[in-house]
Amino acid sequence: VQLVESGGGLVQAGGSLRLSCVASGSIFIINTMGWYRQAPGKERELVAAIRSDMDTYYASSVKGRFTISRDNAANTVSLQMNSLKPEDAAKYLCAGIEGDIGNMILRGPDYWGQGTQVTVSS
Repeated sequence: VQLVESGGGLVQAGGSLRLSCVASGSIFIINTMGWYRQAPGKERELVAAIRSDMDTYYASSVKGRFTISRDNAANTVSLQMNSLKPEDAAKYLCAGIEGDIGNMILRGPDYWGQGTQVTVSS
C-alpha cells in the first residue's frame, strides 16, 4: 500500500487548507484511514480518522475546525482544516490500518505516507 499526500503549505492564522491523500496498491485491505501530525519536539498525534463506513474520530484539539472525508471509489482521504492556529503547524501524515479506529488509536497505523508540511503564520 502506498499513500501520497498533497495540499500542505503556508497559511495565515484563521485561514484554511485542504489536505488530500491518494492510496494505491492493495488498498482493499485498508479499513481505516487517518491523519497524524508531528511538530518539532512534540509527540506524533492522531488528528482525525475515518473508517470505511464513514465513522469518524477527531482529536479534541481540532474538533469543530477540521473535517475528515473519504471517497472509497477514488481511494482518497481528505482533511479540511479551517480556523487554523499557529499550534496546528506540523508535518501531516496520511496513515492507514486494516483494523478499525480503535486499533489505529491503540497500536498505530500499518501504513504511512511521507507527509506534507503545514505552516501557520500568526
